[in-house]
Amino acid sequence: MARKPARMYTRIRGQAYTRKEYMGGVPAPRIGQFDQGDLKSSFPVTLTLHVKEQCQIRHTALEAARISANRSLSKKAGPTGFYMKIRVYPHNVLRENKLATGAGADRVSDGMRAAFGKAVGTAARVKRDQCVLTIKVNPQHIDAAKEALYRASVKLPSPCYVQIAQKK
Repeated sequence: MARKPARMYTRIRGQAYTRKEYMGGVPAPRIGQFDQGDLKSSFPVTLTLHVKEQCQIRHTALEAARISANRSLSKKAGPTGFYMKIRVYPHNVLRENKLATGAGADRVSDGMRAAFGKAVGTAARVKRDQCVLTIKVNPQHIDAAKEALYRASVKLPSPCYVQIAQKK
């Protein structure tokens, strides 16, 4: 059975469900690393990616955004020319009531009776204007960081904008 499309989970509906100890077998988030690049250096320019609307961001979308931003930045700024951090963590458990289809499905499936659903993944609930991703770079790599954040924003379910701050 295939997973349901991500658009079914983007809107925030109902209460958050985060109590993993009551659910058997919640899949671990797919995010490999939350901090990447040069963790020890200090960079004067900080770029942050903010979402424009409140939504839920699935853990697979966060991982895709991280991979695309990291690949873009590593090519242009080098592996030690930046610092990148994912600012949200997927706590909310997503559930799916899987229904059998095909011949004889009416004898196998119970339909909507006690339709609690099985855990299929996790998502981060973000508010409007919340920061999702932060990149710190040197001034000569600002354009590369903007491009990386744009590539990451394409993977997310909400429209995004970039904010730039410089140390003086």
